[in-house]
Amino acid sequence: MLSTYTPLLKDPATRRFMTGSSIGRLGGAMFGMSLVAMVSTRTGSFALAGAVSATGLVVLALTAVIAGRLTDRYGQRRITYPLLAWSAVWCAVLVAASSLQWPRWTLFVSYAMATVVANVGTLSRARWAHRMRNQPDQQHSAMSLEQVVDELSFVLGPALAIGLATLWFPEAGLVVATLLYLVGTLVLLSERTTEPPVDGAAHHDTSLAVRVPGIVILACVLFMTGAIFGSNEVTAIAVAKDQGHPSASGLVVAVFSLGSAAAGLWFGGRKPSRSLPSLLVVGTGAMFLLEAPILLAEHLVPIAVVMMFAGAATAPTLIISMQLAQRLVPGTQVNEAMSVVLTGLMIGIAAGSAISGTVIENVDPHAGFTVPVAAGGTAFLLAIAGRAFLRRRE
Repeated sequence: MLSTYTPLLKDPATRRFMTGSSIGRLGGAMFGMSLVAMVSTRTGSFALAGAVSATGLVVLALTAVIAGRLTDRYGQRRITYPLLAWSAVWCAVLVAASSLQWPRWTLFVSYAMATVVANVGTLSRARWAHRMRNQPDQQHSAMSLEQVVDELSFVLGPALAIGLATLWFPEAGLVVATLLYLVGTLVLLSERTTEPPVDGAAHHDTSLAVRVPGIVILACVLFMTGAIFGSNEVTAIAVAKDQGHPSASGLVVAVFSLGSAAAGLWFGGRKPSRSLPSLLVVGTGAMFLLEAPILLAEHLVPIAVVMMFAGAATAPTLIISMQLAQRLVPGTQVNEAMSVVLTGLMIGIAAGSAISGTVIENVDPHAGFTVPVAAGGTAFLLAIAGRAFLRRRE
């Protein structure tokens, strides 16, 4: 299976930008948990930490599309370098606001401004899309590899963030996250030969990628996928705490990501035998069917087992969605299209967290699992409804 990925990384240029993007994504995966650990430790308020985190996530989602559009038009380096400097300055302000106990509103402002960044995962995927534009099988493997890197980042990142904030000082996780993101992104940008070229003579479509038929369908499917992520995480934490094992929640969530990473490796090593829209139906159907048994699992061990298999269905869905997004738009809108679809995912994570939290508070901790099951079923119905349309547009 791993032999599928060996040819992708033979070229030193691809190894270099993948190394950079992997480091950058590890830092990016640390931000949310670092922020929560920092604010809750300094202020004693998890509610404040959650509110600040949600504010940053919304700003990140809204600005990602704009950053993607500008990147398509002017190139990765011309847009990402200024955004890196901007984010680094505001991260420094955020650390100061926390450590020096500035007014609480400064936490909201500084974190919101710090999340105006370029998505390093999108930059990396765009490079693969350009290099493998005439090699669909290789592109499939490359997108699978990208998803595996994402999943592993979200296994390691939060744990590293919590460890640094606990063992060193409250802001340590955020400081290290910022440094990793900066170093990783700079390494990626330093590899110029793989950067998608910007054709100054080409006509840049002034229309928005979100208006391209099919992109909204994919964004909605990933919104539901994000809701599965967010609600599973919040509910796992609540159930673990309710059963007297709060520290086990991290392991339960990590198992979900590990299942997704393993499935991503397996999926990337296989040549698709069906059209991508049909595979999207299969992937979303698997998300629903494999998540549903969690409603019957009462204890943490069976919950973790169910989440491992449920996680295995998410990676193929994400990989297929990214490939479809690239095929639905011209080459001059690839970054923007992927940003739109990933924005759906990020907003879905926030929505899933909020909705499951409300269900948990008003019913009971285990009832929170009804949210990811419902989201999986809705994603399946959306994929079925959009299959014929996506097949015509593919």
